[in-house]
Formats: sequence, C-alpha cells, structure tokens
Amino acid sequence: MVYKVAAFYQFAALPDYRELREPLRAFCARLELKGSVLLAREGINGTIAGAPDTIDAFAHELAHGDLFGGRLDNLEMKFSTSEAMPFGRLKVRLKKEIVTLGDEAADPTRRVGTYVDAAEWNALIAAPDTLLLDTRNAFEVTMGTFEGAVDPGLRSFGQFKDFAAQRLDPARHRRIAMFCTGGIRCEKASAHLLARGFAEVYHLKGGILRYLEQVPEAQSRWRGECFVFDERVALGHGLLEHGLREHGLRERDKDATRDE
Repeated sequence: MVYKVAAFYQFAALPDYRELREPLRAFCARLELKGSVLLAREGINGTIAGAPDTIDAFAHELAHGDLFGGRLDNLEMKFSTSEAMPFGRLKVRLKKEIVTLGDEAADPTRRVGTYVDAAEWNALIAAPDTLLLDTRNAFEVTMGTFEGAVDPGLRSFGQFKDFAAQRLDPARHRRIAMFCTGGIRCEKASAHLLARGFAEVYHLKGGILRYLEQVPEAQSRWRGECFVFDERVALGHGLLEHGLREHGLRERDKDATRDE
C-alpha cells in the first residue's frame, strides 16, 4: 500500500482551539490517520498520513466541514507519498504557538512578507541585491539548501529573533528572500522582520516542498535533499523519498532535530 501524506498549516483565529482538540483527534482516529497535529489560538499546523481516500476526507473536513466552520479557508496543504506508514501514532497537541518564535508583534494574520511562487523563485534569488535566508535549523541546512543561501546557524527557530537583531540591518539589507520546509516558519519570520522595519521581505510560497514538486531538476537551484519530520527523513526533487539508512541516522538523532 502507498500512503498519502499531507503537510498543512494555516494562521487563523481559533480561540476555541482547546475545545477542538478532542473532536479533531476522534475524527482522525476514525479515519485511521497517524501523524502530528498542533492546535493553538493562532491556527493549525501538522503532518498526517493514511490511505489516499482518508487523507482526502481529512482535507475536505478541515477546509469545508463543520469542525472548523469555514475558518480554514486559506489552508496551505501539500501532498506526497510514502511506501510505508511514516508515523508510529496519532498526536493532537495544544500549543502556545503553532511554530514557536516568541514575538507577539509577529502576527501573520495581520501582515506577512510577499509570497513568491516556485516558478518565480529562481529569478528573485538570482538578483544580486537579494539576501537569501534559510530559516530552518542548522541540521536541516546540512542536508540541503538553495545555492547561495545564508545559514543563520539556528538550533531552533526561536533563535531567529536573535539572529535578526545581531546580523540583519534594515538600512543595509533592503531585499530579503527566505524559505523553509513548508512555508510556516517564513510566515512568522517575515512578520517579525516587517515589524522591525525591513522594507522588502519575500518568502517562498509552499516552501521547499512546493518548489521540489513543481520545478524540474534541470532548472533547480536547490542542492541536496529536504529534511522532513517523519520516517522518510528526506525528500528530493519530485518529492521522492529517502530513508534513515541512506543518511545513517538513528531514530533519536532524527527526533532531536524536531522544530515545531
């Protein structure tokens, strides 16, 4: 059996997120889905896997069902496949933030950077006046990144604020383009930079995963593989999977890199 994997998020006002946890968990359990879903007042973030028809039913419920009542009307969702179930169990957890930055001024529901589609990304990052930032943690960067990207050396995304304060200057860095795995970290990072007075902030819509899905390898400026937080470990162009064995990773090494 080939499993379908859905990676998704949306920043949206969910003041009732605590009450949503059990109905969402029960719905996923009925569909025999496995994976991790985070709920917070600011939205939803997760990756889940199951049979193709059950993933389709899950996606429909989030966007159009009664559970969220139409509040997830701009859901960023990407699909890929796995030859084996990439998760051991189902987890639906409550969090203060769906991706942790710790800056109340960074509110993606109010203001974010300019989205750039995968087809337009190469032209933007090739411009000599563009500073290209990889907003993922250092372990992820070692497995793959875009040509010419700056690695901030983060152990976790929460350190991005310190990097920006120490290394970035609105007067000197007039155009910044950033990217991450699926787009969620860039939403927070771009909101943070805009709040600090940076004029032009761009981010890759749908993240690296959308780029690897849509841009042919012959035209790609991506080098290496993209780390993902499940048993597949890494994906390449066309979202083809690579496993633990290829990278010599132990399970505890993989878990230590999780940045939610």
